[in-house]
Amino acid sequence: MTTQAKILIVDDEEVVRLSYMRILAATNCHVKAAWTWVQVAQAMQQEPFDVVLLDLRMPEMDGMKVLKALKRSWPESEVIIITGYPTLESAKEAVALGAYDYLTKPVGPDQVIDAANAAMLHKRWALHNEVDPECETGRQTVSPAVPGRASDKPDFLRKLP
Repeated sequence: MTTQAKILIVDDEEVVRLSYMRILAATNCHVKAAWTWVQVAQAMQQEPFDVVLLDLRMPEMDGMKVLKALKRSWPESEVIIITGYPTLESAKEAVALGAYDYLTKPVGPDQVIDAANAAMLHKRWALHNEVDPECETGRQTVSPAVPGRASDKPDFLRKLP
């Protein structure tokens, strides 16, 4: 049984936050938005999010610093950088700091859903392959299912038309 995906949207532009929230809420995700570091930290402390959609350039905070802090405090959260100012240098830095993906604005609804789905699957498989504490041999547990099959996708995508 899979649980509802928890996604945090971090962007200073209200129209972007509302757009991503509408897109992801339609896929049955638990979605929350933030636009300051204080809000991000409070949201993550209350309920660590599975996926964070993070803008790089915001007036009151530096997206790279937020990425570093998120990966340091909540390493199991997957972070997807979404920026209107892409550079090769920032893409390299973001990936080196642990970003799962790096997208450039404008981002369409399908791209948002696909990126969130891929990040959720990555997280699910990464956690799934950790050592099972109840397993006496200490071997990694391996699922007989094939990643990417419709039956393996998180519930939040099963409701899409």
